[in-house]
This record gives sequence, C-alpha cells and structure tokens, in this order.
Amino acid sequence: MSNFDYRHETEPKEAVDHPKHYNAGKYEVIDVLEDWKLGFHLGNVVKYVARAEHKNDALEDLKKARWYLDRYIKFREAVENDKTKTK
Repeated sequence: MSNFDYRHETEPKEAVDHPKHYNAGKYEVIDVLEDWKLGFHLGNVVKYVARAEHKNDALEDLKKARWYLDRYIKFREAVENDKTKTK
C-alpha cells in the first residue's frame, strides 16, 4: 500500500476522504487498487464490487462493475485480434 497520505485536513472526512462505503473492512479500496496497479477499468470493477453491499442499491453497483468489466474485455479482445493480424 502507498505510504503517501492523500488526506487533507481541510476536506470533510465523511463525504470526500473516507466515506463509510469505502471503509467497510480491513483495507480501503483505493489502497488495494493502487497496490495492485489495476488501472482504470479493472479498478472500477473491484471498487464497485467491494462497496456494493454497503450502499443502498447493491444491484446498481454490481451492474456498473459488469459494465466496466465488459468494456475491458472488449478492449483486450481487440488488442489480441490486432496481435494475431500482425503475425
């Protein structure tokens, strides 16, 4: 995990810095995403799955996760198709 403290004392902690739905377990989601270097698409998949059960509409967050995963899969398939065309 990152040793850099991103928190700013001037911002309201609840709404911006550490919302409850981001801190439901031992690890904060952003720390895991940065440590695993997941990137934008896969990072959003993990983020939405991790917080789904801690928000009012779990199904909505799971659908968002699926949307990002589907988009990333299409991207990876296109990359793989380009590789096979250049061989």
